[in-house]
Amino acid sequence: QVQLVESGGGLVQAGGSLRLSCAASTRTFSTYTMAWFRQAPGKEREFVAAVSWITNYADSVKGRCTISRDNAKNTVYLQMNSLKPEDTAVYYCAAKRGVIQSGSNEYNYWGQGTQVTVSS
Repeated sequence: QVQLVESGGGLVQAGGSLRLSCAASTRTFSTYTMAWFRQAPGKEREFVAAVSWITNYADSVKGRCTISRDNAKNTVYLQMNSLKPEDTAVYYCAAKRGVIQSGSNEYNYWGQGTQVTVSS
């Protein structure tokens, strides 16, 4: 069982930046693909970015967000720049074994989510 705890969400003005963190409680963190998803009110959960030994991004955040991981700290990060009001959502950290996939049903472990609100 892997527990994931997100932090770093908050309220920011459009054009601003936030860095989300997700700490994982597993000694085999480096073997997991880690991802960020988000869910806005009334919308389905959507893929944002993932990292294994490579990275993958949704087109909507490509060039504005950077996912990274620190295996020594069992932590994955999502640096978000040039934020837009449409980035407002609850952001979830997720983990899975194996290759990067963008479907939420492929991920076995989820955090509780952290709210990101971007004001115009």
